[in-house]
Amino acid sequence: MNVWLIGAGTMARDYAKVLLALGADTAVIGRGEASALRFREETGLPVFTGGLSDFLEQNPPLPDAAIVSVGVEGLAGTTMQLLRYGVRTILVEKPAALVTSEMRELHAETVRTGANVFVAYNRRFYASTLRALEMIEEDGGLQSCNFEFTEWGHEIEGLVKAAGVKDNWFISNSTHVVDLAYHLGGNPVSFNAYTSGALTWHPAASIFAGAGVTDRGVVFSYQANWGAPGRWGVEALTAKRRLIFRPMESLQVMHKGTVRIEPVEIDDSLDKAFKPGLYQQVNRFLAGSWEGFCTTAEQLERWPLYCRMAGYDLPAALP
Repeated sequence: MNVWLIGAGTMARDYAKVLLALGADTAVIGRGEASALRFREETGLPVFTGGLSDFLEQNPPLPDAAIVSVGVEGLAGTTMQLLRYGVRTILVEKPAALVTSEMRELHAETVRTGANVFVAYNRRFYASTLRALEMIEEDGGLQSCNFEFTEWGHEIEGLVKAAGVKDNWFISNSTHVVDLAYHLGGNPVSFNAYTSGALTWHPAASIFAGAGVTDRGVVFSYQANWGAPGRWGVEALTAKRRLIFRPMESLQVMHKGTVRIEPVEIDDSLDKAFKPGLYQQVNRFLAGSWEGFCTTAEQLERWPLYCRMAGYDLPAALP
């Protein structure tokens, strides 16, 4: 299996460790010498520096698959380059795009080329998530769900990011949590969203709340306050059990008839050996086992929902 890994930063190094474990023939394409040096030191893999455009000018043969792990601001553009070069199987880091126009264009190009492009929400492949899905099926389905995507605004404020990334922090970061909740319970078909407040780095809002119903009939609610203490979390309720992701990598359960919270035994050895969720995600991606992956169509469908939840301007009608 020949794979192109685009990017040489922290997340790309995590991908490389998985690719090495899977025995994939990996070509790494980076930009700067500093990140390439650290990448080589940690993984032992050589890095082509100079960026994707310079790499493609050499007319390399097409890979079996590509993984895009660059900064959020470059995800859509990099994936578009690969599609136009002829790559047809791509895993792009979440959220795949930063603004509506990018997401719309990326999905259109995916459809036009007949490619398989997936958005890498690795929390879908945590051992905790995979076990929770089994338990939900055992109990006859999910009935309700609540989640929190509080961000630590006092820390994010000082981060140095590309233009637009922090302004769109809900999409670039908080959708990690929101995607998992909707992955478990279905896509919203009806909901109300409320926002208030503002931060210097995120003027759209700082406090978020809402509730609705998904296409599976699951009633859900959410809240977050980026100016107050809190943490990410998801609770999924069946007729028999309350499944608790807090922290997200672990799974706890409360059984009907008791208020005692107990840990759920899971085999999370791969989540401890590698970045959580990454081994299962990459292994399934390369094997063509794409059930449970987020497609560009799904991401584009959710985009207006994300904008409403975050207090962003709603995009023009999507196709």
